[in-house]
Amino acid sequence: MFGIYQGVLMKSLKAILEKNESKIGRVVQFDLNKEKLVIFDFTENNKNLRKINIASAEEFDNYIKKTLLLNETKVGIGRYSEDRFIYKHSSLFEDGIKSRTIHLGIDIFLPVKTKILSPFNAIIHSFQNNKRNGDYGPTIILQHKIDGIIFYTLYGHLSKESLYRKKENQKIKKGEIIGEIGGMKINGGWPEHVHFQIIKDVGEMRGDFPGVANINERQEYLKLCPDPNLILKIKKLKL
Repeated sequence: MFGIYQGVLMKSLKAILEKNESKIGRVVQFDLNKEKLVIFDFTENNKNLRKINIASAEEFDNYIKKTLLLNETKVGIGRYSEDRFIYKHSSLFEDGIKSRTIHLGIDIFLPVKTKILSPFNAIIHSFQNNKRNGDYGPTIILQHKIDGIIFYTLYGHLSKESLYRKKENQKIKKGEIIGEIGGMKINGGWPEHVHFQIIKDVGEMRGDFPGVANINERQEYLKLCPDPNLILKIKKLKL
């Protein structure tokens, strides 16, 4: 019964976001569609990943930065619903027989200190520093309400400073800076980026929510966490 109810709500959220597309703000301070973008492939199909030790944060970071440099851009994108090879190096993503490998957000690779904005009016639902290696590092979850539907957006891999002077239930305006991208020593040991995710219902969780799902639970989690491109509107991801 819950699954049917959740499915109806998710359909409503998708329709509401599409209906209000013109009113959606940016998550970064510039138009992603006016930038040259690298769409990364973090699946087993990417043979270049097999040439590096993905368990090494430094090697993976060098791969990201070299790829961006070769493409003469500072902006990279990691895809939603991708079955990722890169998570198989960490015990953090172990989940019984099957590892958690399905990415539930969109990653935007940008330099440290790049400002992150709220795309809607919001309140701060929760925040915390998820410090384990491979985790989100500093994380903020915002709560939004549009046309009577409550939903959440999550921002992971931020700087420590992003959590300063934050309070739960603090009001945030559309377009307000909520934080900035953190460095590798702070953000869980990842190349500099923000993990952006839409969540229909965070349940009892605070300051944290799975950003990667077990492949056996893929459809359930994709319903709970719809495509963030409903907000980001990156045209290249629709090609």
